[in-house]
Amino acid sequence: MTGTATPAVPDAVAERREARRRAWRSRRYRWDTRWSPYAFIAPFFLFFAAFGLFPLLYTGWASLHRVELSAPDDMRWVGLHNYARLLSDEFFWNALRNTFTIGVLSTVPQLLMALGIAHLLNYRLRGSSFFRVAMLTPYATSVAAAALVFVLLYGRDYGMINWALGTLGIDPVDWQSGTLTSQLAVSSIVVWRWTGYNALIYLAAMQAIPKDLYESAALDGASRWQQFLHVTVPSLRPTILFTVVVSTIGATQLFGEPLLFGGAVGQKGGASHQFQTLGLYLYEQGWFNFHLGRASAVAWAMFLILLLIAVLYLLVARRLRRSR
Repeated sequence: MTGTATPAVPDAVAERREARRRAWRSRRYRWDTRWSPYAFIAPFFLFFAAFGLFPLLYTGWASLHRVELSAPDDMRWVGLHNYARLLSDEFFWNALRNTFTIGVLSTVPQLLMALGIAHLLNYRLRGSSFFRVAMLTPYATSVAAAALVFVLLYGRDYGMINWALGTLGIDPVDWQSGTLTSQLAVSSIVVWRWTGYNALIYLAAMQAIPKDLYESAALDGASRWQQFLHVTVPSLRPTILFTVVVSTIGATQLFGEPLLFGGAVGQKGGASHQFQTLGLYLYEQGWFNFHLGRASAVAWAMFLILLLIAVLYLLVARRLRRSR
């Protein structure tokens, strides 16, 4: 008795199936190669659109309306009235001046000290890793903790700084009441928090400078100071420009340090608005005076200032590239 044989699949059918599988795998590979990078970066753009682009556009739209915090849905079109009122508001110009002054008082010493610290750390030192980690400690400290410590240091009656001045025969200083003194105090908080961060940026850039340049300068009889001036600083010009721009942007948006330093009148930047920055002025207009339209106009004014800083950065960077 012969068994029944199973019918064999024709070779042509098997080849067509295999060809379809190979074509599908090839198509999936092309799709993966073409679209997977977009899938990887899509979350960033989705979050940016939701929490960055939309608030920016909505703030610009709100700045063209009269809208109060008590009734955010009641928006009345006023066009450029909020901007015109802003330009005639003495408190806005006072905040702009204070922002510029505090920015200069904090940025210049901060970057100079960071450059010097990075230059020292660039040489072989014992425990250099410890010092590099220690440089980031102020940056890792919260703004609230740093401001609280500096408020105690600058206390009028029992502050350590006035105690040190008293040992030198200098009368106590009311740091929060004076214009220059309060701005110096706020600037010192910024300097303390960000000097180490910029020092590590400079240190990373210094370690990328070819050692041959220093060896050639040493053979020519250049001292370490001369090597720093004529080798290190010119090589760091793009990095220095970058830190200047980033620090300027940070100074324009300065908010936490003066708010916490001012205490009960922090949103005003002191009783006489002596250290009120643009960020504090925006905060006061929107959340204390309830004028969301005016606060939105302040926000867009700050945004335009940052755009101007970015344009200046591009022009200077282009000029530096041409001068090489």
